[in-house]
Amino acid sequence: MAKTGLTQRQSEILLAAVISARATSMLFSKIVLADMDVFNLMALRSLFAFALLIPLFYKQLKTARRAEIRAGFIMGALFFLTMATELASLRYAPTSAVAFLQNTAIVIVPFLQAILLRRVPEKKAVAASLICLAGVALLTLAGSTGPAIGIVLALASALFYAFTIIATDRLSHSGIDSFSAGILQVGAVGVLSLAASFLFESPHLPQNAASWASILTLAIVCSGFGFTLQPVAQSGTLAETAGLLCALNPLVASVLGVVFLHEVLSAKAILGGLLVLAGILLYSVKTKPAE
Repeated sequence: MAKTGLTQRQSEILLAAVISARATSMLFSKIVLADMDVFNLMALRSLFAFALLIPLFYKQLKTARRAEIRAGFIMGALFFLTMATELASLRYAPTSAVAFLQNTAIVIVPFLQAILLRRVPEKKAVAASLICLAGVALLTLAGSTGPAIGIVLALASALFYAFTIIATDRLSHSGIDSFSAGILQVGAVGVLSLAASFLFESPHLPQNAASWASILTLAIVCSGFGFTLQPVAQSGTLAETAGLLCALNPLVASVLGVVFLHEVLSAKAILGGLLVLAGILLYSVKTKPAE
């Protein structure tokens, strides 16, 4: 396993911070999607983030081995698929519905792991995942789920994200420099998105200040911090834990809505938040630091 200097608990805290930071992405993406297409947005936010990271960590990137480059491309390709389907679904379905459906990765990850490892899912992992899923549903599911294509795309995003979590878990525990791979992952998303934008869209720069501000926030907070540090965080914990912590995404999104958009949380939403926290606590009791 690659050494990151983090304990399992520290890794889980960092992963929670990463997922919480990325919880802002749907809000800012909604703003930008009114001005540009999906791949165009993905290319700009990822390439801007990569451009910021290169001068900061040039020495580390200069020593990256073929293993880090390979891992960065694999994780980047999976994140590319995850982001593309997520953003496309936002065009057809409400943000709350997309948040719920994408976070079904909470339940998908333990079952995919069980299939890949040919074992029965642990009862506590299944129970905690179902509790979190119920909480996410109460927090974010808002009756109308929009056209069927939006639902299909959001579910596809959840499946891709579950595979991303598992692949990141495997690669970050394979002896690579997780931080370098995380930076290269951002670049891979940017290159793939730029190619897709030229193939299927008419790429252009943002046309207003709100779009520029949103893209820069997405680049720095979501791509620069979120994508880069997720492999580092996952290198010290389990894939099931990462999947479960996805539940923080809609929880944080709901809090941001209350603070910045002056939204009112219903009793049902508050109960959902408590269920999410209960599920995370239940699973945390299970995940003891490695000896």
